[in-house]
Amino acid sequence: MSTRSLELPLEAIRVICQRFRVRELALFGSALREDFRPESDVDLLVEFEPDAQVGFLTLARLQRELSATLGRQVDLVPKGGLKPIIRDAVLADAEVLYAA
Repeated sequence: MSTRSLELPLEAIRVICQRFRVRELALFGSALREDFRPESDVDLLVEFEPDAQVGFLTLARLQRELSATLGRQVDLVPKGGLKPIIRDAVLADAEVLYAA
């Protein structure tokens, strides 16, 4: 799958998500718009399984693996951490890459 100039290796993303107990991973932000550039980072919205043990180190490892897989810096945002002022807009535009 590709979006604009971003190649999305969905099988590799699926394997990573399963290992980290991700319930849903979605793309949002500039990668879905015309202002996406070669130097742009990739904004990803993540929701974990309810029983997953998730802390700062888990988020950092997941972010690092996704960055390596996509070949770009990844900005990983937990779904529950979205600010109310932007939540509806982000969720309306997000494109799901993985869902358990």
